[in-house]
Amino acid sequence: MANKQVPMYREIEQYIMTQIRCNKWPPLSRIPSENELSEQFQVSRITVKNALSNLVDNGIVFRQQGKGTFVSADHHIALDNLYSKMGGEIRKRTIGFLMPRLDNHFTANVLSGIEDELSKADYRMLFSKTNDSQQDEIVKIKDMMEAQVDGLIIYPVEGENYNSEILSLTLSKFPLVLVDRTLKGLDASSVSSDNFEASVMAVNHLHEHGHTSIGIISSRADGTSSIEDRIAGYEQGLENHGILIDRSLQLSNLTFDMTEEEISGHVHKFLNDHPQLSAIIVSYFGPHVIRAAIEAGRRVPEDLSVILFDDIPYAGFSLVPPTVVAQQEREIGREAARHIIQQIEQGQHIWRRIKLPATLIPRGSTGPVNNRSEVDYDQSLQTN
Repeated sequence: MANKQVPMYREIEQYIMTQIRCNKWPPLSRIPSENELSEQFQVSRITVKNALSNLVDNGIVFRQQGKGTFVSADHHIALDNLYSKMGGEIRKRTIGFLMPRLDNHFTANVLSGIEDELSKADYRMLFSKTNDSQQDEIVKIKDMMEAQVDGLIIYPVEGENYNSEILSLTLSKFPLVLVDRTLKGLDASSVSSDNFEASVMAVNHLHEHGHTSIGIISSRADGTSSIEDRIAGYEQGLENHGILIDRSLQLSNLTFDMTEEEISGHVHKFLNDHPQLSAIIVSYFGPHVIRAAIEAGRRVPEDLSVILFDDIPYAGFSLVPPTVVAQQEREIGREAARHIIQQIEQGQHIWRRIKLPATLIPRGSTGPVNNRSEVDYDQSLQTN
C-alpha cells in the first residue's frame, strides 16, 4: 500500500533506486518506460517524469532519445550522493551477513573477521541467523534486500539444494560472497578453507604414527561442499598410503539438531561396530566425540587417536588436549569482506573461489598405533 505521507514521485524514485542498488537493473541496462511505470504505480506520466527527471539530474540514470532510460555506469557514486542530499548525512554502505548458527569458535571468529574488515572500510554490517533452516534463509535474504543492503555474505544452510533467492542474486549479479562452501552450478564467489588438503594432512599425520585403520565422523554431506571435500581428501589420503577405502568406517549421519545423548549413541555404536579402528578424523562435534569414545571404553590416544577439524578455546584445559586441523577463521571472514567490498566499489561481478590453507596442531589426542588392539581384532575375526 502506498505511503500517504510521501509524494508518489518520491516513492517511484525510491523504488527505482532500490532496484538499481540491488542490481535488479544493472549498469547500462534499460529501465521500464514511463508508460510501464505509470501503469505499475497507477499514476500519471507527469508523476513518473518528475521522478525520472530528479534521477537524471543526479546522474543515476540517463536518457537516450528514442531508446529509453538507462542505468548509469557509475550509479553507485551518484546514489550515495543523492542519499546524502535526501537524508542530510552520508549513507554508509551496508553488508548483510547470514549465518546458520552462532554457537561455536569457528562461526564467532568468522563473524569477527568480517566485522573487522568492514569497519576498517567504513561499512556497516547487518547480521542475522538462519537457524539451519532453508526457509529462514529465504526470509532473511528478502529482509536484507528490503533493508537495501549493498551486498550479501552468506554462510549457506547445509543441504543438497540451494534456495531460489540465492539463485536470483547470482543471476542478477548482485554483490555476493559465500562462506565455508560453494554451491554446485552457481557462479558465486566463495571463501573457505582448503578442506580437501586439510583432510589429506590429517591422514598423513595419523599414518606417520603407524595408523592404517582410520575412520571419519561428520555431519551429512548432502551436497555440502565443505563436508564432501573433507571426505574426498580423507579418501585420497588413504589412497596415497595404499590403504584400502572402507566406507563402513565413515559415520556421516550426524545432524546439528541432535542432542549430546543422541550423538554419543551414534558414536558408541560406530566404535562398537568397528573395534579395529585405531584413529578417527572428526568434522564437527569434536569434543562430544572424544567424550563419547572415552565413555565407550576407548582410551584417547592409547586405544584411539582423534583429530578434530577446528580448534577449540582453552584446548590445554581439555580432558584430552585435542590434535586439530585449525582453519583461518578470522582470515576467512576478512577475505570475504574484502571481496564483497571489491565487487561493490568496482561496480562489476568478480567471480572468485578462494581457499585458505589449514594448519595441523599436534596435541595429546593422537599418538602411536596400539598394535595390541589390532591383534585382538584379528583374533576375534578368527574366533568368529
